Amino acid sequence: MLSPVAWSGLTGNDWTRLRSLHRDPVRGDQPGLWLRMHFVIRRYQPSDREAVETVFREGIMEHINPAFMYAMTRPLHIAVSLFFYIGMYVMSGQSMVLSLVSGGAWIGLVYFCCFEFYAGYVRAKLNTDMLDIPGYYLSNPDNCFWVAEAEIHGRPQVLGMVAVEGKSDPGGKGKKYGELYRMIVSSTCRRSGLGLQLAKTAEDFCRERRFSKFKLSTSSTQKAAMAMYFRLGFKLILVHMKSQSPKWMIWMTRATVLTMEKNI
Repeated sequence: MLSPVAWSGLTGNDWTRLRSLHRDPVRGDQPGLWLRMHFVIRRYQPSDREAVETVFREGIMEHINPAFMYAMTRPLHIAVSLFFYIGMYVMSGQSMVLSLVSGGAWIGLVYFCCFEFYAGYVRAKLNTDMLDIPGYYLSNPDNCFWVAEAEIHGRPQVLGMVAVEGKSDPGGKGKKYGELYRMIVSSTCRRSGLGLQLAKTAEDFCRERRFSKFKLSTSSTQKAAMAMYFRLGFKLILVHMKSQSPKWMIWMTRATVLTMEKNI
């Protein structure tokens, strides 16, 4: 990825070349669709359900491989991998087969944990708040759920979503705060500014409801999302490992959950 300094030094011809390299995911001979998309952010409608579930599932599951790479490059996991490969080779009387099997089993276990960490999250949410979005988010004036839509080849398509849930602030003397949920942008339109638009839509809602704060949680592997939230003025207030997954599985993924907050 080019640094900000490198981006600022690009010429007109460089930009043209970069645009030509970003191909349409459907038609490889065309520039990236997001370069000419007009996004419409609107409230969720029941007819959006299938598209929303698809974008949500794909948006969460795509974190599996980055999470696996992150876990396997942590010093502890590198040491454990070396122990299985080298230790088993020595203890088995220099059996290359046992060494490869034991090391492969360890790596497979780490990948399974990363997979289940995100797959379990998808299952949990599709069976709770996302099972009845109108009932959970749209029947309460302090909650809302939006989708981002754009026209692709003449047909409207859902490419992102975001939700806000209003909650009572324990130390706010009757005040409420808004918590951001389900922030997902389709991989077909990353770096288009859509994530920023969705976040600002949610923040504007919190201001309209006169919430005192705006909070969110994200995982340590979602670097782009973290950078965007910091740009929007959020501050990191807590790092923890609480999740719907078992503690041992979270430990295996080496993932942490970051809670961020912004006064509004």
